Amino acid sequence: MPSVINGGDTAWILTATALVMLMTPGLALFYGGLVRRKNVLSILMQCMFILALVSVTWVLVGYTLAFGKDFNGWGIIGGLDNLGLKGIGTDPGPYAKTIPASAFALFQMMFAIITPALIIGAFAERKRFKAFVLFALLWSLLVYSPICHWVWGDGGWLRNMGVLDYAGGTVVHISSGVAALVAALVLGPRVRRESDRFEPHDVRLTVIGAGILWFGWFGFNGGSALAADGHAVNAVMVTNTAAGMGALTWLTMSWLHKGSPSVIGAVSGAIAGEVGITPASGFVDPSSAIVIGFLAGMVCYGAILLRERLKIDDALDVWAVHGVGGTLGILLTGILAVGAVNAGYSGLIDGNPHQVVVQLVAIAATWIYSAIATLIILKVVDLAVGLRVDTAEEEAGLDSSQHGEVAWQS
Repeated sequence: MPSVINGGDTAWILTATALVMLMTPGLALFYGGLVRRKNVLSILMQCMFILALVSVTWVLVGYTLAFGKDFNGWGIIGGLDNLGLKGIGTDPGPYAKTIPASAFALFQMMFAIITPALIIGAFAERKRFKAFVLFALLWSLLVYSPICHWVWGDGGWLRNMGVLDYAGGTVVHISSGVAALVAALVLGPRVRRESDRFEPHDVRLTVIGAGILWFGWFGFNGGSALAADGHAVNAVMVTNTAAGMGALTWLTMSWLHKGSPSVIGAVSGAIAGEVGITPASGFVDPSSAIVIGFLAGMVCYGAILLRERLKIDDALDVWAVHGVGGTLGILLTGILAVGAVNAGYSGLIDGNPHQVVVQLVAIAATWIYSAIATLIILKVVDLAVGLRVDTAEEEAGLDSSQHGEVAWQS
């Protein structure tokens, strides 16, 4: 049957696009509340800058590298046929048969925006803005777009292997989480005097940001159905379920560990649950979502304790939540996927143990490539403009030293 534009599907994808776009300002608030008062504007600026930057670079070259016709049949990167979104118009494209190709490109743009924004939390409070600009540009094109092509692009080698990643466990969460770990190690810890306490300056902003992220995640996962159908409904259902279970688990663990029910623990657990369910959201049922949310809350909390023990200054725990949570989610997708939810896609419990092997290959490839590529980019940026602000600028705060503004008046 010929492809025909469906108004309902198109309306849902446009709505989902708006929901995912809202996640980047939500992330700005979530991260902004967690840093110290003197650095909140730097976080807001970095998130909003990425929103602007990738909105342009995705149109110019990012989309074609991610979703263009596979270059030379290698399965590694898209060709340049769609530079400037050439050929991407109002007719259906190869990735969605009932929505305009331009709607698909717009929806995917929002994923390309938020992924490098996630890394900001690792190097918060100590990175030069000019270094951030160059890093964000290079990382989005040289790390995000290739991995996106591997997993979702027509001809991508992981897609050809049959990897199950509904909405970005590898593409979004592992890639950014591993990059965050590398960035934290390369930049080193923040300057710390004996009197310094790296505590959130405004938990209210963090809770508001978490609520926006939870809300936006319905578009993130539900929109990945690329249609207003039962798969979208299931994705939203399991997303909400996993978020709730993740929040309950993290809250309980931190309460037992530290003696009080932490607000930040609750919202962090919700984010961990949503990260864990992201790759599985099109392939598992609500009962499996409870398992994923529980394990994500528990494992990501443990990853933070490990990071603290290793004294790695991933300032806002991007690796522990996104890197570890994304890895767990990809693995659990290979175990818990069932054909009853999405016909033709099954995992270990549904009689397909080979799927676990494919998932492990995807995990290893994403970890290795993101780590090596991020390290190279950081070294190039350091040589070009220098990565860190000097000690005096860091102690004054990035708001005043980098932007000449402050968030709160004394």
